[in-house]
Amino acid sequence: MKIPSLVGPDGKTSLREYAGYHAGGGGFGGQLNAWNPQSESADAALLPNFARGNARADDLVRNNGYAANAVQLHQDHIVGSFFRLSYCPSWRYLGIKEEESRAFAREVEAAWYEYAEDDFCGIDAERKRTFTMMIREGVATHAFNGELCVQPTWDSDSSRLFRTQFKMVSPKRVSNPGNTGDTRNCRAGVKISDSGAALGYYVSEDSYPGWMSQKWTYIPRELPGGRPSFIHIFEPLEDGQTRGANVFYSVMEQMKMLDTLQNTQLQSAIVKAMYAATIESELDTDTAMDFILGADSKQQNKLTGWLGEMASYYAAAPVRLGGAKVPHLLPGDSLNLQSAQDTDNGYSTFEQSLLRYISAGLGVSYEQLSRNYSQMSYSTARASANESWGVLYGASEVCRGPGRPVRCSSAGSKRRLRAGLSRSHPKPGLASRRREPHGVTPTGLARGRMAIDGLEGGAGGRNADRGRSQHI
Repeated sequence: MKIPSLVGPDGKTSLREYAGYHAGGGGFGGQLNAWNPQSESADAALLPNFARGNARADDLVRNNGYAANAVQLHQDHIVGSFFRLSYCPSWRYLGIKEEESRAFAREVEAAWYEYAEDDFCGIDAERKRTFTMMIREGVATHAFNGELCVQPTWDSDSSRLFRTQFKMVSPKRVSNPGNTGDTRNCRAGVKISDSGAALGYYVSEDSYPGWMSQKWTYIPRELPGGRPSFIHIFEPLEDGQTRGANVFYSVMEQMKMLDTLQNTQLQSAIVKAMYAATIESELDTDTAMDFILGADSKQQNKLTGWLGEMASYYAAAPVRLGGAKVPHLLPGDSLNLQSAQDTDNGYSTFEQSLLRYISAGLGVSYEQLSRNYSQMSYSTARASANESWGVLYGASEVCRGPGRPVRCSSAGSKRRLRAGLSRSHPKPGLASRRREPHGVTPTGLARGRMAIDGLEGGAGGRNADRGRSQHI
């Protein structure tokens, strides 16, 4: 006799087995049987197709409007138009008075502004960028490449007061020498220790326009004195990750297919709107194809003569009735008026669904990505702004990361200030005679959170719920 037992919805699996985690099984109807992804580390999943993935992201940013807008959103909401240094010495740790530290911080910030936002771009080794422009470029590069690379350099020009400069290095140039495969201690151009710490980077020269042989230069992460020599910033997802992953990986396929769909929809609309009317001839299909596709001269002459006869007939038959032109067709021809058909056919709803999926993957709101605020109320606008600010504020670590070069430059600035530029430089205490970075915390002040009717939130929300328009 069979002992009665409880079974799952499929009628076969025992309820005890079914009640556990079944994501590793075949699914309710076996729909997960063919889904067998490999369990890989971050480098094993990222590095084999690393160059191709970044190249596709570059192509999206260059040729896709939504991808370019996503990068622009990161730049505008994380950095803004000006990135200001906030110099915060720990006066208690350094053993100095608070008033002295504040006075010294103001002078350091003023000197940094003159150095970093110089109109001649002296902080940039290429003399193209101010520090704000470098941070904006770094945020954009971090978005579509997943990382940014900066090389501190030293200007040998004795006429400059601050000789520290920075060279923005494209992550594409960091690769294994000779384009060889990855090894245990060299992955994607990064030389690492047994514990996974980066020791140095292999940077290739810019080989454009391609007729020069590619050469690699090894740059250590730090100089013997502890000064950073190459700064590599990315956000690792798990241990052992060597390079960063761009934000487009999870939505790259959808963005490319949406781009193709939009081009196809545009072509369809153009074709439907191109012809206002068509004339049907008495020629059958075979005869017409013989005229059009014929290769010998006789058939070509037939087609030319036929078209000429039609043109002559229509030019010689201007029939009018009361001043209005009346078309008079060649015997056997008929005129068919073509009305423009609806080119949407559910496309807008499908596009919105794709854009919501893409915006979720990129960490921005649908309204920001699509630039469509027509269906927003006060409450949704405020919630959308707050959610996007939270995500982008977390991503602003890429700005605080370059606090490392800021720290190096501010250290150089302090040496200059000690040489006579500062009149309020405090006398160092016990802690300040130790290793310098422990008592200094330079941070960057960028764009803050957007406020939407902050003082009238309750009234604004009630009015929006009643359908009244609100000023945002």
